Amino acid sequence: MTLCLIVKDDSVLLGMKKRGFGSGRWNGFGGKLHEGESVEDAAKRETTEECGIVIQTMERVGIHEFEFEKERGAILEVHVFRVDAFSGEPEETEEMRPEWFGFSDIPYDTMWPDDRYWLPLFLAGKKFRTKFLFGEGDNVLEKEVSEVENI
Repeated sequence: MTLCLIVKDDSVLLGMKKRGFGSGRWNGFGGKLHEGESVEDAAKRETTEECGIVIQTMERVGIHEFEFEKERGAILEVHVFRVDAFSGEPEETEEMRPEWFGFSDIPYDTMWPDDRYWLPLFLAGKKFRTKFLFGEGDNVLEKEVSEVENI
C-alpha cells in the first residue's frame, strides 16, 4: 500500500475520505498496488485518481506496519512518500475532498489515531519506521515509532 503527503510551503494537502476504508477521516492519498505495479507507480496513480495532482518528484520517507487485533498476524505494510514537486490543482473526486492545512493546523482529531505519533516526524523532514497494533474502535494498543537514516 502507499500513502502520499503533498507539501507546499508550510502546508500539507490532506483529503477527506468520502467512501470505503477510512471514510470520514482526513488522510494522505494512496492505496493498493495493481498486479505488476511498483510501489512508486501505485503512489503516483492513486494520487492522481484521488485528487487530480500529478506527482513530478517524491521521496520515500517512511514505512508503516499496521496490525489489527482481530486479525493478528496479518500485517498491512504502507510506504509513505513526501511529494514536493507536482503539477495540477487539487480537485474533489468521488473518493476524496482535498484541503490544504498549515503544519500547525493538522486536524489530528479527525485522522487515523496513529497519525499524531508519526506525522510530526514527517513534517520535520525526518524518515521513520512505525509499527501499530489497532484494537476495537481503531484505538492504538501498541506503538513503535523510530526515526531512521534511510528507508
